[in-house]
Amino acid sequence: MKITINVGEDINETEINIRCSQLTPDIENIIATLRIMNQQLLVTKDDTNYLLDVSTISYIEALERKTFVYTQDSIYESKLKLYEMEERLCKSGFFRISKSCLVHLKFIKSIKKDIDRKLRLTLTNGEQIMVSRQYADEIKKRLGVI
Repeated sequence: MKITINVGEDINETEINIRCSQLTPDIENIIATLRIMNQQLLVTKDDTNYLLDVSTISYIEALERKTFVYTQDSIYESKLKLYEMEERLCKSGFFRISKSCLVHLKFIKSIKKDIDRKLRLTLTNGEQIMVSRQYADEIKKRLGVI
C-alpha cells in the first residue's frame, strides 16, 4: 500500500483519493472509518447501500454474526463488527449496554429498573431495550441517575 500526502497553502479543500485494483475488505474498512469520522456510516438495506448520518441512529445490535443499525423508522445492516462500531462511535454519544448492543444516549426517553439489577430503556420511538447488569451502573452514571 502506498500513501501520498500533499500539503500546500494553495489547497482549499481536503481530498482523499483511493486508487485500487479491487475493493477489498481492508479498503472497505478504511472507507468506513473515514465516513464515521465524517459522521456518516455505510449501511445496506434490500441490497442497496446508503450513507446514513450517525446522528439518526438510535441503537446498534449484533445478532447471529450480523450487525444491525436501527433508526427511528428503519433497520439497516452494516459490515462492521459491534466492537468496531463502539470504537468509532463512543465519542458520538454511543454507549454499550450489553454484549450485543450499543445505544445512542440522545434517544433514551426513560430508564426503569427491571429484575436481576437490569435496566429497561425506553427510546423516543417507544421501543424498549434491556441494559445488562454488567453495564447498568455505568449507564446510570452516564445519564446522571447516580
